[in-house]
Amino acid sequence: MRRPRPLARPLAEFLDVCLSPSLAAQGFATSDIIMAWPDIVGERLAAFTQPLKIEWKRKAPHADPETRPDPATLVIRVESAFALELQHMAPTIIDRVNTYYGWRCIGKMVLKQGPVRRVEKKRPFLPALTPADREKVDRAVQPIEEEALKAALDRLGQAIVSSGSRTKA
Repeated sequence: MRRPRPLARPLAEFLDVCLSPSLAAQGFATSDIIMAWPDIVGERLAAFTQPLKIEWKRKAPHADPETRPDPATLVIRVESAFALELQHMAPTIIDRVNTYYGWRCIGKMVLKQGPVRRVEKKRPFLPALTPADREKVDRAVQPIEEEALKAALDRLGQAIVSSGSRTKA
């Protein structure tokens, strides 16, 4: 007997289908380079950069369709204060992108200076502590005199105590 397919499907399954025409216009085969950009270049570089498009050279009409295309140009938006450093890192970034794809698809990189859209990371929600747990954390940080350190240790204590109460339940 056949089980009915669930109606709900992950949104990620529809992402490439919906974005493919727009991505193709920018030279991206799929959204993978955009989604994996922090993994490819690292969190630090991803904070100041964003891949805009891949410009492929046109194939000659008589070229063999089985041969790989010539390496493309990766266009990256970069914040102006970070552009010089990124220019020096271009060979490394090209190598990382090519390693990610498994072939030499990118031959050069062009930088476009401008603002980069940042995604805000949400802070994890800390559940409310019981009065006894709150008192326990307060007693632990009470002897510390430096306010910034005391506040940081208080947040750490709350996270530890609240995560312990979640695992017991």
